[in-house]
Amino acid sequence: MDKIALLKTFVVVANEGSFTRAADRLNTSNQLISKYVAQLEKHLDVRLFNRTTRKIHLTEAG
Repeated sequence: MDKIALLKTFVVVANEGSFTRAADRLNTSNQLISKYVAQLEKHLDVRLFNRTTRKIHLTEAG
């Protein structure tokens, strides 16, 4: 996977505060956004977001 796409997705999710809004902004699906964030977290071996059913927040590492 293109690391630039993963980083771009991370930045948009962090700025938007929502996977759904990030997906809308990037004109893609929530599933793909989630997949990209998971791949980036796996690659970096760190959790970037704390997720609840309603909100996401950056972790200290994020």
